[in-house]
Amino acid sequence: MHNRDVLISGAGVAGLALACWLRRLGFTPVVVERTSAPRDGGQAVDLRGAAIEVARRTGILDAARAARTGTRGMSYVSSAGKRLASINGAFGVIDPADVEIVRGDLVSILYEAVRNNVEFIFDDSISSLTDAADGVTVTFERSAPRTFHLVAGADGLHSRVRDLAFGPESRFIGQLGLYLSVFTVPNDLELDHWQLIYATPGKSVTVTSARGNREARAIFFFASGPLEYDHRDRGQQQELLAAAFAGEGWEVPGLLTAMREAPDFYFDSASQVRMGSWSAGRVTLVGDAGYCPSPLSGQGSSLALVGAYVLASELRAADGDHREAFARYQQRMQDFVERNQQIATGNAKRFTPATRRQIWLQNQGIRALPYMPGKNWILSLATKGVKEAANAITLPSPAPY
Repeated sequence: MHNRDVLISGAGVAGLALACWLRRLGFTPVVVERTSAPRDGGQAVDLRGAAIEVARRTGILDAARAARTGTRGMSYVSSAGKRLASINGAFGVIDPADVEIVRGDLVSILYEAVRNNVEFIFDDSISSLTDAADGVTVTFERSAPRTFHLVAGADGLHSRVRDLAFGPESRFIGQLGLYLSVFTVPNDLELDHWQLIYATPGKSVTVTSARGNREARAIFFFASGPLEYDHRDRGQQQELLAAAFAGEGWEVPGLLTAMREAPDFYFDSASQVRMGSWSAGRVTLVGDAGYCPSPLSGQGSSLALVGAYVLASELRAADGDHREAFARYQQRMQDFVERNQQIATGNAKRFTPATRRQIWLQNQGIRALPYMPGKNWILSLATKGVKEAANAITLPSPAPY
């Protein structure tokens, strides 16, 4: 097969993992990213199940383990800062093999693995796609037009590629009734691999130490119907967050002040992407762009890593016949994606209990847990669905390279 160049839009987990595997399997990936470098920061993400195996095959598992957050536990606090209930262990670590890592650290590990042998176009984005029999002609906002054999949208919840090839996002995005914001703050609470959670009806704020306690991450959740805002306008998003948490106690006022100076700031709805097909002609989607499970599932990065690996493997197995490869990619991933998306819908209520009574009951439950007979059984029951979903795929065997 002659032309094997693939344009990947987005230098996040999905895009970088796809670039890594395509390069390894004999294709020529080119990555376009609208920011000037891969994005740092973000919340802690969990790698579990099939994603651990993909990380191992990718050659990044040791580095990911070395960069683990190492969270020792968490405490729920009152508005006065009193610890109401505590639990040991990181929230997302269900199995000893699970790796909890800050999203930005995972991205930089993947970037290091590919930066020297993959072409990157930073500070640019796709403005049009013209799909023809022999390739996709792409125009960019800044660079000259080019034609590629295939195009993969790995550009997240608000995917530009999906907009251009499949239609407006309103057709595919379903909101779960929550908004979240994540940003870096100084570790003024002097947390040592620990997390503090402050909950009021319909809202929660978590502060967790990060990167060897040198900094901390603030994570805000609040229940809300759809909000109108520009997802590129940071100032407008910060106003929305400040308004939602105005008058709240604990450390909230200080965190909102620190937000204005934060080196990174993320704000979005907790949403899922559900599509009948992730491919159209020579264009396909990978990761959140095609099947975002939402941060409430804790499985977005795992789906991105596994999806990138499966897509590259199927393209290699079909010797670049995209129709066959895209169909097999969808077949292999479909059930895995659906099962991981189901986790999130159950979690939405847990993240922001609606009433003070629900918050009180949640705290009592956490307080009682260490003393319960069979607590390990209770925990394993609660996490069984996540474990099963995380492993609900047969990975293609590593293609020869």
